[in-house]
Amino acid sequence: MDNKQRITTIKIDKETKSRLDKLRVHHKESYDEVLQKILYILNLCKSGSGEARMRLLAIDKLKSLNLSKTKESKGKY
Repeated sequence: MDNKQRITTIKIDKETKSRLDKLRVHHKESYDEVLQKILYILNLCKSGSGEARMRLLAIDKLKSLNLSKTKESKGKY
């Protein structure tokens, strides 16, 4: 199956898009990747493991590191 057959379009509210944007670790991360992370963490939460919290903390740390690197490259530090 080629890539065209695997891609679809969905309609989301502007606020939802904005919230998804805030969850991106880096600006090139696709919405599909963000949604896959959300679904993965949701499944971890359903199993009741502490792994979901650890995963969320790791994502926050990556996001902070990438934000710092972006600011450094733009000379904001």
